[in-house]
Amino acid sequence: MRNLSGGHVEEFVLVGFPTSPLFQLLLFGLFLAIYLLTLLENAFIISTIWLTPSLHRPMYFFLGHLSFLELWYINVTVPRLLGAFLTQARRVSFVGCMTQLYFFIALACTECVLLAVMAYDRYLAICEPLRYPSLMPPNLATRLAIASWASGFFSSMMKLLFISRLSYCGPNIINHFFCDISPLLNLTCSDKEQAEIVDFLLALVMILLPLLAVISSYAAIIASILRIPTTQGRQKAFSTCASHLAVVVIYYSSTLFTYARPRAMYTFNHNKIISVLYTVIVPFLNPAIYCLRNKEVKEALRKTVLGRCHYPRDVPD
Repeated sequence: MRNLSGGHVEEFVLVGFPTSPLFQLLLFGLFLAIYLLTLLENAFIISTIWLTPSLHRPMYFFLGHLSFLELWYINVTVPRLLGAFLTQARRVSFVGCMTQLYFFIALACTECVLLAVMAYDRYLAICEPLRYPSLMPPNLATRLAIASWASGFFSSMMKLLFISRLSYCGPNIINHFFCDISPLLNLTCSDKEQAEIVDFLLALVMILLPLLAVISSYAAIIASILRIPTTQGRQKAFSTCASHLAVVVIYYSSTLFTYARPRAMYTFNHNKIISVLYTVIVPFLNPAIYCLRNKEVKEALRKTVLGRCHYPRDVPD
């Protein structure tokens, strides 16, 4: 890929977090620790689901895809940020910037759709428990996962097609720690109306529609749970979706705060802090939330970490 617009800018400068050298080292240590723990946590969840036959169900199949996505998601932004903390190398080529933007949008959109698919899965499991195996067979779960990835990467390709064709004549300073849509659109010296319309329409499809699906699913789930006569039954039903609900609230609240605010409230310095939440903190917290709230995952992880030889093999009922 090259600068398709024929503009003069061949590279951008990412401002990142300009602070004193000592604080830069402190930030490097903090982000490195979070980065390594995130990789370890998500790798553990993927391997645990893969190695535990009792977790070979749609709910954990989708969780495995979410963890796999988070592994790539944090690798889109954090390694370059870590390098900038150490070397102060803040320049990124036009191709590098557009590549980072493509994968960032693709993974973010995929996560939105995947969270909606997981909400629908929980809806079927709680509201239609007797028909759940027939309503969510393994082949349907596979198709839904593939559709989530395909829609995310296709949406990103459409957005990038319009953004990369804009002219960037200078300045080339991006007040962010990675290449994001809004900072790039603010730097263009050509008419950006068409790109903004495409970005808005695809945001409606890839963010708001999945969010509506999540809200609808959980409205039906809550109504179904409230009809359960016993407190223990209600708690057991809610525990199966509590982890997913917590992840949805954290992810969507930070995403909507960043991309759905009025421009009068928009400042890049605040935006950078919020961006850290959904690009770094959310991938770090998701595995912990699922492990702490889900007994099956917690027990399977314990067996995987401590060694399966210390536990008797699962005996079928």
